[in-house]
Amino acid sequence: MDKSILRQAQQLQAKLAKAQQELGNMTVEATSGGGVVRVVIDGHQRVRSVTIAPEALEAGDIELLQDLVMTAINEAITKSQELATKHLSSLTAACELQAVSRFIARPGWHLLVNGQENENYR
Repeated sequence: MDKSILRQAQQLQAKLAKAQQELGNMTVEATSGGGVVRVVIDGHQRVRSVTIAPEALEAGDIELLQDLVMTAINEAITKSQELATKHLSSLTAACELQAVSRFIARPGWHLLVNGQENENYR
């Protein structure tokens, strides 16, 4: 195996590990019921806190409270997944670019532009 490819794979692995660690430290917040229920979740989709305003308990409607908690948690999970996708997308884009550049740079391979061989990539 080419040592440069192995080194690039190790660098990519280190960058991915760092990005995963950073996600664990990032949080998003979601609310429901006009702020009656508040959920904070991290980039690993772990719930960090759930806050329920006292007036939610005064109403005495347990089913409504359960729905509010479920809604806030589901929204927080969605936001956390979007955060993770955005945070990791720059890393995956860089990987794709490296893979394409290695493919184009191979001897004997020619880049076609609009079905025509490109002189710059012979």
